[in-house]
Amino acid sequence: MQLKVDALRERQRGGAPRPKEERPKEERPEGERSEEEPVRPQPHETMQLRVFRPRSTDAPPGKRADRRKKQRPRGLALPPALARLASGARRRLAPLTRRLAPLLAALAPYARKLKPVYPRPGRTGWRRWMPSWRQWVGGVFSAFGLTALFLVVAYAATDIPDNLNSYATQQDNVYFWSDGTPMARTGWVQRQAMPLKDIPEDVRWAVLAAENESFYSDPGISFKGITRAVWRTVGEGDTEGGSTITQQYVKNVYLTQNQTVSRKFTEAMISLKLDNRMSKDKILEGYLNTSWFGRGTYGIQRAAQAYYGKDVSQLNVSEAAFLASLLKGAGLYDPTLNPKNHARAVERWNWILDRMVKIGKLSPDERAKYRTFPEPLKSNPLADTGRQSDYLVELATQYAKKAAHISDKEFDLGGYQIYTTFDRKREDTLTDVVTKARKKAKETDPGAAKTAHYGAASVDTDGRIVAVYGGPDHRTQGYNESNASTVPAGSAFQPFVYAAGLQNGVVKRRDAPREPITPDTVYDGDDAVPVSTPEGPYWDRSGRKVAAHNDGGKSYGRIPLRKALAQSVNTPFMQLGMDTGLDKVKQTAVAAGLLSSSMGPQVPDLSLGSSTPSAIRMAGGYATFADAGMSTEPYSISRITRNGAAVPLDRPATRRAVGPTVAQQVEDALGDAFRTAHPTDAPAGAQVSGKAGTTDGDTAAWYVGTAKSVSTAVVVYRMDLAKSLEPLPLKGLAGTSGASVPYSIWAGAMAPLG
Repeated sequence: MQLKVDALRERQRGGAPRPKEERPKEERPEGERSEEEPVRPQPHETMQLRVFRPRSTDAPPGKRADRRKKQRPRGLALPPALARLASGARRRLAPLTRRLAPLLAALAPYARKLKPVYPRPGRTGWRRWMPSWRQWVGGVFSAFGLTALFLVVAYAATDIPDNLNSYATQQDNVYFWSDGTPMARTGWVQRQAMPLKDIPEDVRWAVLAAENESFYSDPGISFKGITRAVWRTVGEGDTEGGSTITQQYVKNVYLTQNQTVSRKFTEAMISLKLDNRMSKDKILEGYLNTSWFGRGTYGIQRAAQAYYGKDVSQLNVSEAAFLASLLKGAGLYDPTLNPKNHARAVERWNWILDRMVKIGKLSPDERAKYRTFPEPLKSNPLADTGRQSDYLVELATQYAKKAAHISDKEFDLGGYQIYTTFDRKREDTLTDVVTKARKKAKETDPGAAKTAHYGAASVDTDGRIVAVYGGPDHRTQGYNESNASTVPAGSAFQPFVYAAGLQNGVVKRRDAPREPITPDTVYDGDDAVPVSTPEGPYWDRSGRKVAAHNDGGKSYGRIPLRKALAQSVNTPFMQLGMDTGLDKVKQTAVAAGLLSSSMGPQVPDLSLGSSTPSAIRMAGGYATFADAGMSTEPYSISRITRNGAAVPLDRPATRRAVGPTVAQQVEDALGDAFRTAHPTDAPAGAQVSGKAGTTDGDTAAWYVGTAKSVSTAVVVYRMDLAKSLEPLPLKGLAGTSGASVPYSIWAGAMAPLG
C-alpha cells in the first residue's frame, strides 16, 4: 500500500516513483525510514489523514485573519441596572475569588483532561460520540457548581428593600359629596399592629399549624414548596402555594402579589437573608400584623374584632383556628357569604385543630372541647356607624368595584378617593322628611309602624343618583330600602304600558297588522271588564275569564288613554298591554331602566304592576320620559382617583328607550296626573309631573314624579322581616289617596316645585 501511495505522489509531481533506498531522506514520506535508521516508536497505530486547504491567492497572507478578527461579534452592552448589579456582585465576591484562585489553578489540568475529543479515538460506532464516565461526572459536578455559584451571586446581589409596600401600609378610602366635600371614610380602624407578647400562644400556633408548622426550624424558605410552585407556574400555567411564613411576610411587606417565577425567586432570596437578620418572633409578629383576613381587615387584632367583636387577647383556640383558615383565602372561607363557604370553613377549622394535636400544641382532651364551629358575626361591626351615609357608601362601593373593575382585596387596601354623585342638601332634605313620616307613623299606629318600611331615591335625567333613603339605621338594618326589589309597583307601572302601546302600536284582530294608537285612543274604563286577545277572551288556569278591576270598583265608561293615565284607571291599561303584547311591554320597561330580573311574569297582571322594581330604578325609568326617551343607567360615582392618579371608570350606558314624541306624550299625561291630584301644589307653567301607585291588597303605596330634571320615587310598605318577605297590608300608614304619605315625602324632598 505504501508503494501505491508513493506512486500516486510521484505522478502528482510529474515523474515516476523512485525506489525508496535511492530517495534522499528529505524526499521520503513522513514515517518512512531507511534500513540503516533505527526504528522509532509511533504515538499510536491509527492512520490519520490530514487535509491541507490551499491558501487563496487573492489576498496577501495575514489579511484573512485580520478580517475574521474584525468580524467577530463584540460583547453586548448590559443595561445600566444589570451593569450595576453585576458590578456590585463582582465587588462582593472579590475576596472569595482571591481565596479560590489557588484551588482553581490546581484543578485546571484535570479540567483540561475532561475536554471532550470527538470522535473519540479507540472507539467504534456510536461509542465514538458518547462522553466518557469522567466527562459525565465532570458535567454533573460542573452543573452543580454553576448552580451553586449562581445562587451565591444572587444571594449576594439581593438586598432587603428599605421601603414597605402598600400591603403593609393600608390606607383609608375617602368618599366625597358631589360638591367635593368629604362624606365618609372607610378603613380607618381596619389595621392595628399588636406586639407578639399580646397575641396568645394558642392563636400563634393555630396560624403556624395552618400555614407553616416548621417555622421555627426552617431556613426561611421551603425548597419543596418552591419547586412545586415553580413547576405549576412554568409547567402548567398556574400557581400553587408552598411558601413559608417568612416568604409570605416578605411578599406582604416588600413585594407585589404577582404570581410569577421571578417574583417567587426574589421572594426566596430576600427570605433567606431576612431569616439570617431578623428573629423568628419578629417575623411572626410582622406576619400576623400584615396578613389579610377579609372584611377589610389586615392583622389578627382587627380580624378578631371584625369576626368576633373582641380583641385578639380574648380569642380561644377554636376561634383562632377559624381566623387561621381565612389566611388561605377570606373570600372562600368567610362562612357568612354563602353555604359553600360555610362548609369549607368548617372543614378547614376541623383540620387546623387536628393539626395542632398532631404537632403537640393541643392535647386530645382540649381538642374534644371544640366540636361546635364558632360562628362569626354576620357583619363587620367596625364598618357600621349607623348613619344614613352608610347606605350611600354601600351604594358607591358596589358601583366602584363594578365600574372600575376593582377586586375586594384591592379595594380593601385603600388609598381610593371616591367622588360620588350624591347631593348633600337633597340627601339631608330627603332624610328629614322620611324621618318625620316615620315619627308620625309611630305616634298614629305604633304596632303597624314597627314593620313599616320607607324607600326613596332621586335620580337626575343624566343618570346621577343624587339622594337616597336606605333605612333608619345601618347597624340594625343592613339592606338598602332604596335599592330593594321587594314590593310590586302597582299602578305606578302604567306609564310603561302606555309608552309601549304608543311606541309599538296594537293588534286587535288575528293576523291583522299592527295599527298605531294615540293619547286620544278610547278604551273601556268600566270595572271588571274581561280581558280579550285577538283569539277571544283570556282564560286563566282555573277556566275563568280574567278581568281587571279599578280602585274602589269605580267605572269610567269609554275613556281616552291619556285621561285614563291621569286618573289611574286600571282596566284600559290591562287591555292595552294585551293588545300591544306583553313582550313589548316588558321590553319597553327594561329599555327605560327597570331591571329584567324585577319584571313580573308575562300574564295580564304585568300591566297592573306585578313587577317589583326598586325606588332607584323607578326614578330612573320616569327620568327617561323627562329626557325625551333617552335612558341612562343610574350611577353613583363621577370619578375615582388613587393617590392622585385617575382610575379608569366605565361610563354609564345611555340608550334610546322610546322615541322623543312618545316620551313627550307620556310626560304630558303624567303632568295631567299631577295637576289632577294636586292642582295647587305647583305654580302654573312649572314642568312638574308625577303619579301615585297603589297595589292590590293595599300592600304598597308609591309616588313617582319629576321636577327640575330630577325624578324621585317613594315607596311605603309593611313587611315583617323576622318572619318572611311577604308584604303586609298598610293599615292606613300610607294615608289617603288625596294626601298620601308617599306624596308628602316626595313633595317635601322636591320642594320647591316651581
